[in-house]
Amino acid sequence: MKYTNFLSNYLLPQKTRVVWLTVALLLNIALQLINPQIIGYFIDTAVAGVSDQKLYFAALIFIIVAILSQACSITTIYLSENVAWTATNALRCDLVTHCLSLDFAFYKSRTPGELIERVDGDVNALSQFLSQLVINILGNIILLGGILIILFLQDWRIGACLSIFSVVALSILVSLRPLAIIPWTNYRQVSAEFFGFIGEYIIGLEDIRANGAVNYVMHRFYKFLESWLAVYHKARFTDTTLWATSVGLFALGNALTLGISAYLWNQKAISIGTVYVLFHYTNLLQEPIEKIREQLENFQQAEASIYRVRQILEYPVKIDTTNEQVLGVEALSVKFDNVSFSYESDNEYALNNLSFYLPPNQVLAILGRTGSGKTTITRLLLKFYEPQLGCIHLNNIPLKQISSNQLRERIGIVTQDVQLFLTTVRNNLTFFNSSINDTEIIDILTELGLSKWLSSLPNGLDTILTDSAVSAGQAQLLAFARVFLKNPSLVILDEASSRLDPKTEKNLEAAIDKLLLGRTGIIIAHRLQTIQRANQVLILENGQVIEYGRRQDLVSNYHSHFAQLSRTNLNEPN
Repeated sequence: MKYTNFLSNYLLPQKTRVVWLTVALLLNIALQLINPQIIGYFIDTAVAGVSDQKLYFAALIFIIVAILSQACSITTIYLSENVAWTATNALRCDLVTHCLSLDFAFYKSRTPGELIERVDGDVNALSQFLSQLVINILGNIILLGGILIILFLQDWRIGACLSIFSVVALSILVSLRPLAIIPWTNYRQVSAEFFGFIGEYIIGLEDIRANGAVNYVMHRFYKFLESWLAVYHKARFTDTTLWATSVGLFALGNALTLGISAYLWNQKAISIGTVYVLFHYTNLLQEPIEKIREQLENFQQAEASIYRVRQILEYPVKIDTTNEQVLGVEALSVKFDNVSFSYESDNEYALNNLSFYLPPNQVLAILGRTGSGKTTITRLLLKFYEPQLGCIHLNNIPLKQISSNQLRERIGIVTQDVQLFLTTVRNNLTFFNSSINDTEIIDILTELGLSKWLSSLPNGLDTILTDSAVSAGQAQLLAFARVFLKNPSLVILDEASSRLDPKTEKNLEAAIDKLLLGRTGIIIAHRLQTIQRANQVLILENGQVIEYGRRQDLVSNYHSHFAQLSRTNLNEPN
């Protein structure tokens, strides 16, 4: 099976549990095979009129075997569930780790809901399959073989007939199984898209309700359910085909056994107890075949899940630099040399032939309309994407020769969209870096005017941060505090003060001056007030440079775009 290596990676680390599981399973199968023999002995003994003592003894043995069989069954179920959850939790960890290492192009084509469905929904379906794999497939295959061997020992004719029946039944069921793989794969895909749809509209719930778009969303919701139902019916139809086939086969098997048993009994070849044993084993034969059929049905879903999980795990990870160059702790210089970049290969360039040089300890202001390419520069600097053409240098080192970890250590960024986590204030500010002490954190919060807010929290820095605990402006100031504590060499402010009121923004100016002291800075802004500290100005339009130079030179040039902006006090370049 093509998924054997994939599954073994998560099952082999649990060899000890698997061994105990195998022992419990085999013991349980042996006890199931022994019990019908005890009943057959009981019947023949009762018919022969032997002493009651032997009947009591047979009944006692039957009860003991039944209790031991149940104990082994419980142990098998417990161990199989434990093995399955341990394996699939390891798979979840690998999936999340892999997803976090993928570039942004991967997330651009997938919704958060779809990824959640794959990491949780598909893996959960796989867990349910693995927890029953040993019991319902491997165990029942062994049980099936044991029953057929005993039937051969009882009478070769009935053993041969039921062996042929079992082979035919399993062959038919196995041949029907592949028909359901595609329908169940489609079902899981539609399921992922549906949860992506739900996640998208939960995030935008406030705007949807405020703008009266509830009916539109509900219309799309019902359309999704309508298409989902059709895919589900198609997938379930394949399962129904398997079920109907197995029911017909079992009826045929029972009729075959009763006919042969009646013939042999009439010929005085077997006793009445043996007739019961044969019929009991035939019914017992029905159980492993039925369980194998059910598990093949689950395997259809599990195989679809494994396929989709492997799709994620096989998505190529961007290989980081092998000839790593080390960045110093001093302020960084930034150079873009004829850089061109497109988010999609068939789209227009988001940046087209962009060149500029920012010396260390200087500040570059980047202006431009929405979609002009300002934020794309930041994404390229952090290696979220690779440019198709040109080269980027930091301290005259090509960006390709600098590891992503180094970049994220030496570059600090504040954006207008601040992500806060459901953890303590301390962890939110330090990103779980225990080397940053509380005194340093409190000093930074005081400098940013957040000391009063901190003192209002019930547990200070140990308070769990929730959305209700901070306003949008406070969240923006916390993002500034993160960068202060990071102590980077290059600071990028991407519309960083957009959520602040004028008074708070004015108080923040001194903190920004301190943040930029001894560091290189890039300020992306629409408002001219936020770039007065810039040494250079870069104005973009549709990914191209329409003006670049020293701020003072551009201000003094009456005909420059920047001078016109300064005179008219417009927020966007003309």
